[in-house]
Amino acid sequence: MTQQHDGLLSQDQALPRPDLTPSDRLYWQEEGRCSQARAGWLHTRHGRVPTPTFMPVGTVGTVKGMTADAVRATGAGVVLGNTYHLMLRPGADRVQKLGGLHRMMDWPGPILTDSGGFQVMSLGPLRKMDEDGVTFRSHIDGSSHRLTPEISTDIQFKLDATISMAFDECPALPATKERLEESMERSMRWAARSREAFTPRPGYGQFGIVQGGTEQDLRARSVKALTEIGFEGYAIGGLAVGEGQELMFSTLDFTTPLLPQDKPRYLMGVGTPDDLLGSVMRGCDMFDCVMPSRAGRTARAYTDRGPLNLRNARFAEDTRPLTPHEDGPLARTSRAYLHHLFRANEMLGPMLLTWHNLAYYQRLMRRIRAAIMNGTLEALAEQLRADWAQGDWSPEEWPLPHYS
Repeated sequence: MTQQHDGLLSQDQALPRPDLTPSDRLYWQEEGRCSQARAGWLHTRHGRVPTPTFMPVGTVGTVKGMTADAVRATGAGVVLGNTYHLMLRPGADRVQKLGGLHRMMDWPGPILTDSGGFQVMSLGPLRKMDEDGVTFRSHIDGSSHRLTPEISTDIQFKLDATISMAFDECPALPATKERLEESMERSMRWAARSREAFTPRPGYGQFGIVQGGTEQDLRARSVKALTEIGFEGYAIGGLAVGEGQELMFSTLDFTTPLLPQDKPRYLMGVGTPDDLLGSVMRGCDMFDCVMPSRAGRTARAYTDRGPLNLRNARFAEDTRPLTPHEDGPLARTSRAYLHHLFRANEMLGPMLLTWHNLAYYQRLMRRIRAAIMNGTLEALAEQLRADWAQGDWSPEEWPLPHYS
């Protein structure tokens, strides 16, 4: 039996959810605003999704430890795939023969594919870059693979990505301004080539990626170049790569106001619950990050009282569910059992915590969206941050059940 706490779950159930209503045009429609924060709907060929939205990462066509039905049950509307990784295995041509990612992974909703630009940074020792593109040495078997804006765009077409990303270079931070400028200008040249190679289809789209590190003038030049090219949406890349939250937020403060008001804004690779909250408050609509699923695999649970480490010995005889408002498979699962699963290295532990973390992120997005619509986002932000700082519920606040 699902437990409720402070009415959160019952209120959450009334909020809008993703659905499969198709659109012949990929566009974003504003529904409400609270200061810089926006609530809206992202319409695509494969359905419509309320924003702000968090997109689980399914790098190789799967969100680790989750069935497609389980991902849907968390409330997710969009999932991600990765051009570089799917190029290596099973290969874009094979995915196309299997009916594209939607059919292969049983996900009828929208799919966004990263272009491989992040791997230009993360696989630095395994790649060689030139003006035309990047040659990678496979991290799997050492074989050589080439990505250019044209090849990346073609792979994303074969994958049947609802939203394709322009191929870019994502530089690590900190970096000199000269290095950031060189990288940004190359990314803008690659963006123009990506757009030229993109095949328009009803309800599909391509996003350009704003680069420039934490430099205000470089970000402004990048936005200008991308909007002159023209995309269905705009992503902010090159953040959450070592600069810290304060610098990330200050970069968003001067970047998001430059972006078109009528297009979706996607902040790539972010992040913690507090990162998401602060970024929504600065005008971002879409987010992705491996953090909730990766944390789930390492016994870290995100909750309204901050993260909990289920390997900690204090949970060994804690008979309460993970949170007072737990839903899904964890509504009847004790902390003690989760602790046992991780201590015994049982695969069910990571699966259950991944489910919980992704569901928590989706519920957080719905609460933020409701607060935007109600004009109460500042109050919600204050409450959320105060709750995260408190730490776990004490037995006095929330007694442990007793079993005879």
